[in-house]
Amino acid sequence: MNSEFAVRSMRPGELELVLEWARQEGWNPGLDDSLAFLEADPTGFFVGAIGEVPVGSISVVKYGDSFAFLGLYIVHPDFRGKGYGKAIWQTGIATAEGRTIGLDGVAAQQQNYRRAGFEPAYLTIRYGGVASALPASTLVAHPVLDSRLEGLLRYDSAIFPQPREAFLAAWCTGRKGRRTAVVRKSHKIRGYGTIRRCYEGYKIGPLFANDADSAAALLAELAPEAKGATVFIDIPAENREAIALAEGMGLQPVFETMRMYRGPAPATPLKHVFGVTTLELG
Repeated sequence: MNSEFAVRSMRPGELELVLEWARQEGWNPGLDDSLAFLEADPTGFFVGAIGEVPVGSISVVKYGDSFAFLGLYIVHPDFRGKGYGKAIWQTGIATAEGRTIGLDGVAAQQQNYRRAGFEPAYLTIRYGGVASALPASTLVAHPVLDSRLEGLLRYDSAIFPQPREAFLAAWCTGRKGRRTAVVRKSHKIRGYGTIRRCYEGYKIGPLFANDADSAAALLAELAPEAKGATVFIDIPAENREAIALAEGMGLQPVFETMRMYRGPAPATPLKHVFGVTTLELG
């Protein structure tokens, strides 16, 4: 290992570099994900660098005092096999000591994660394709106003393991290529979702809903934002209603990951998770 190598917090502009690495790995992040990622936990992003040159990365974003999520674990191809990844991993993991840590692992890495103390919780399947139809619903979803996120934040905290107000305030803010919608019945929120422009097509996530009818209303409102481009949704395999909605839109399985946890797994109500927020931050 080069004697000038060190692991440190990311500096301005380096998260954008790491997201470009993620694009090259085929992970297809959103075009402006860095804005919301940093709001989630500004202290949760690290690079391993040789002098001033970043060669690898990891994010360990902390939510509350009991949960964290690991992602963006990448070593640039030119620097693999030299021990840099292990050092980056150890530094990142240490920052979440005492918390349950989650991650979404590709098949090739799941055994390595198990050796590091992570246990499988559930399979996530990425569905993708050009939507050939929109689902029917008895409800109607509406765009979310940036100034009216309070109810949405409360709804999210009942599904995601910990509150994440700062992240969602940035994630759901209306920007070009990004839209958030909410569905209500009797003035009560029954679900919400966000679609965002990615390097390839669009991703919908989160897609949280009380039931399939509410999720269908959200999809009917959000999917047209893609304007005929490819749409992707990361769906817990246990949620058969979510899979049926995706297949009804003409989407097909294109990728799989395993949600894994080190520490007690949170009691996530997967029947309400019709689409994961992001594989990088949970």
